[in-house]
Amino acid sequence: MTKQSIFGRISTLVRANINSLLDSAEDPQKMIDQLVRDYSNSIADAESAIAETIGNLRLLERDHEEDVQASTEWGNKALAASRKADEMRTSGDTAGADKFDNLAKIALQRQITAEREATSAEPQIASQTEIVDKLKSGLNGMKDKLVELKNKRSELLARAKVAEAQTKVQDAVGSINVLDPTSELGRFEDKVRRQEALAAGKMELAASSLDAQFESLEDLGELTEVEARLAELKAGSTAPRQSIEGS
Repeated sequence: MTKQSIFGRISTLVRANINSLLDSAEDPQKMIDQLVRDYSNSIADAESAIAETIGNLRLLERDHEEDVQASTEWGNKALAASRKADEMRTSGDTAGADKFDNLAKIALQRQITAEREATSAEPQIASQTEIVDKLKSGLNGMKDKLVELKNKRSELLARAKVAEAQTKVQDAVGSINVLDPTSELGRFEDKVRRQEALAAGKMELAASSLDAQFESLEDLGELTEVEARLAELKAGSTAPRQSIEGS
């Protein structure tokens, strides 16, 4: 996996709007669990790629430092050879002076080579340093997002439990609603009212029957008195007996 693809994935994940993703998800909890897995895997990949990039950068920096050091050392050798050549020429040793001047030239050529290598490496080191800084920043952003995701998951689970509890309470309250005629309590109340009405009807019917019985008893009493008076007449009474009211 190249550094560019890792950097692209990091940038995409860091810019991701978690709330927007959750709003569009059919199952937010599953969405969060998947995001946590994706972030964790991407963080592991990013850490590996960044470590490799940092390692390469440190090698470049070390090579650059060695080139700078070599340039300084070759410059010192060229200076020493040149001074030696001047001393020998002053003393009349022209051949020896030429020899040390040639050594000074060789040292200067190697100094120039080391300087060029050091200079050519500097833009690459600057570019790699910028990439490493961005990758580190992106990695930290991903880790912050991962913490946010885990917090969101805990929050979502807590909210789901509260919503479930509220739903159960509402269902329980609705099942015992006394104003609901279709509820068990409503049907039971209707049954009691019908039983009460039946009992009242029976009481009213019983009272009506009792009145009729008393009326029949009064009629029977009148007939008995008539029979008694008729018997008196047949026994030879001269006149029928007067009623109490007429005496």
